[in-house]
Amino acid sequence: MSHDAMNTTDPSPESPKRKFDVFEGLDPAVRDRTKKMLMYFIVFAVVMLFAGFTSAYIVSNVGQFWVHIEAPRALWISNALILASSLPMWLSLRAMKKGQTMTSFVHLAITFVLGIGFTVMQLQGWGELQEKGMGWTVDELASGAKAYRWNSIDQLIEGPAQWGTDFTIEQDGTPLNYRPETKQLFASDDVLMARDITLDVVRTSNSSAGYLFILILIHLFHLALGLAYLLVNGIRILKGQIHPEDTIRLHTGGVYWHFLGLLWVYLFAFLFLIH
Repeated sequence: MSHDAMNTTDPSPESPKRKFDVFEGLDPAVRDRTKKMLMYFIVFAVVMLFAGFTSAYIVSNVGQFWVHIEAPRALWISNALILASSLPMWLSLRAMKKGQTMTSFVHLAITFVLGIGFTVMQLQGWGELQEKGMGWTVDELASGAKAYRWNSIDQLIEGPAQWGTDFTIEQDGTPLNYRPETKQLFASDDVLMARDITLDVVRTSNSSAGYLFILILIHLFHLALGLAYLLVNGIRILKGQIHPEDTIRLHTGGVYWHFLGLLWVYLFAFLFLIH
């Protein structure tokens, strides 16, 4: 057998493997509708999740006393940042549809920076509340292990938080009377402060405060997902994977980000304004 004949049997170089795309072969319009529906389904699922937790919190507080906490300045600033971030998110999609790729990327980067600012203000705000006793207490057991428990009303009253400035305790929307010298609570109609009801308040309050912590944690988790999605889409723009003819990922990312902003506004109102 000749040398040339042997060469014809040499294996050809392997072709590079293509990335699997579940939407490959579908009509682009069908693909876009499918991705939109998937995002709307995610949003609906998150709405139902938070509706369930907030409903459980309300039901578990029936007949109990409510602790109304004044939101620190950092959380008010976070409101402004998350709402402001929706504008550059919308402008990013608009610019991409017009073929302004770098402008789209810049607006997406601004959204990401505002999202980081929102996160920083959130951590600062919840840290301030924690320092005032509105959060978790960490106790060290004899075995050296740590036990976490949500601060009860008596711990809040005895802590550094100031009545009327940082918090009040209400029943049926009316603040109780409070004697700061002795740190005692009295019914709202007990003007003379004759009957101390502090023990009654402690026994029938804050039993469902753990729901609040769950709500906060879940929201922060979804915020982390939103920031990651912004980062990934920014990389996709730079790589040309998102372009004027294919903006569906910017669209779905925008839907999710706008939803996160509205979700936080709802949680803020629920935790600090509605009581």
